[in-house]
Amino acid sequence: MSNEVVLESAGTLRGQLQRGLGRAARRAADRPGAGEYVYDCIRRDPRWDRQCEARGLYYARLMVDLELPVWPVAEHLADPSDHADGDEWRVRLALEVLGHLVRLSRREAAVPLRRYAEEGAHWFDALDELVELGDPRLAEGLDGLVAARCDDGDIGLLVAGGANPVLESWAVRQPRIAEALARRREAGRPRRPVGAAPGGPERTDAELVELARRRDDGAIAAIFELGRRRTPALLDLAEELLPQRPSRFGGAVCRALREYGPEALPWARAWAAERGGCAFMGISMLARYGTRQDVPLLMEELREALEKREWQGAAGPIEGLGRLRAGEAVPLLKTAWTESPYAFLRPRIVTALTRTAPHTAEAYTIEGLWDCQEGVRTEAARFAPLTRETRIRLQRLHNDDAEDPGVRAAAGGRLAA
Repeated sequence: MSNEVVLESAGTLRGQLQRGLGRAARRAADRPGAGEYVYDCIRRDPRWDRQCEARGLYYARLMVDLELPVWPVAEHLADPSDHADGDEWRVRLALEVLGHLVRLSRREAAVPLRRYAEEGAHWFDALDELVELGDPRLAEGLDGLVAARCDDGDIGLLVAGGANPVLESWAVRQPRIAEALARRREAGRPRRPVGAAPGGPERTDAELVELARRRDDGAIAAIFELGRRRTPALLDLAEELLPQRPSRFGGAVCRALREYGPEALPWARAWAAERGGCAFMGISMLARYGTRQDVPLLMEELREALEKREWQGAAGPIEGLGRLRAGEAVPLLKTAWTESPYAFLRPRIVTALTRTAPHTAEAYTIEGLWDCQEGVRTEAARFAPLTRETRIRLQRLHNDDAEDPGVRAAAGGRLAA
């Protein structure tokens, strides 16, 4: 079976399901064939950015609402291509969906999840899902598999989230798991600093800049110290380091520049206008601290990003236009909401709409209660108009153990208001 994703038009139910839009979840029950579309999305992960976008709970809820059986997902995991296809993403979404189905009381979903942990090519991902479920009964006996297959690094990844009932039950029988949990607890304790960092406060700005230019182990600490001081020297240094090919030093400069405020706007405006290697950082700073004079530039950046389908480049302008309550951006925001396959944009879009056009935003906040992204559901829970339908949805979000804690809190707070 081919894993190639063909993204359908956003005007179709299939295209909306691929994008994780709330309108699709609301329509699916009334549309024949919706179940097969859901299965197809699970088999052929449609996310534009699989590391940032959520779909697991979205598709699991659709399977519950449409009363879809688990076996087609199990068949996908058991496909003969599993051991021949080296793409770990082929099954990642299916495993996430099964994990969420268990949280939604579809306990039969644990059977293929456990079987894949025992037999699948990407068994570690299934094992990780079972650990996160926190139910020792579902993972009983798998500690032997962990001991046989996992090196210390793998076990460290399994315990990264801290102790839970599954890990504790395994640790009783497996010393390596017990030791990993002990190391994890020890690592979480605060430690006294040992000695001064190479970029410490005793150095002058000029000395720190010189250290940063060496691009050795001391350069990162020097860059962060310059950022902590908010010195103009780092802004000048950014013009040297950022235009070069991506490196950890350029990344450190970007992180350090987050310490700066409105005092950096002259540099940010120049960088954004020049469209050079510092342009992305300039737009990011304008989004956080720009004024009304920066709206035309942010509008131009957003329009260009949407036209070129450079979805990540749209995030900064959307945040800035929302913060500045730029009403002229509303048509572009509405287009981005519907058309973009990058669901990670939608929390920013709904926030911008509620700030710039509250009445227009009402329809989007209602839809957002069914969205795939928890950030959208959180904002929607806070601002969606209260109707019989939205109250029922808020109650479901508040009472759902599978839901993100922030969404549950927002829904509960709104119902209590």
